[in-house]
Amino acid sequence: MYGGGINAYFKYRIDAAFFLFRHNKIRYIIVSGDNREKNYNEPKMMKKELIKKGIPSHFIYEDFYGISTLHSIARAHKIFHQKKFTIISQKFHNERAIFIGNCLGLDVIGFNAKNLTFDSKIQFREVFARIKALWDILCFLY
Repeated sequence: MYGGGINAYFKYRIDAAFFLFRHNKIRYIIVSGDNREKNYNEPKMMKKELIKKGIPSHFIYEDFYGISTLHSIARAHKIFHQKKFTIISQKFHNERAIFIGNCLGLDVIGFNAKNLTFDSKIQFREVFARIKALWDILCFLY
């Protein structure tokens, strides 16, 4: 987070990824996210936290161009050659991500990381994110 501290959504996603890896439910991890600003690099932060938890770096692949959920999912297929994969996020985000993956013809499932109690800001943002996802899919596919 800006000004220090770890975002709880981030922490719970990292914890979930570690849980799945430790229990042999996933073999590799693609950390995908934004790094458009010099001092903000989501994939690097995710990889660093996963390594701190004990996951060897050679099991973690960084995608520095996952600037949106659509980009991250499309790149998992086109760049990392994955047609079947697990998306690790909170339920509200997994619902949108799975919809996008299915629209792209991919076999994706979601693993729901721990969520925060009701967050009106996130709920409000998600309404517009879902509308944008539908628009993006229509533009992307046609």
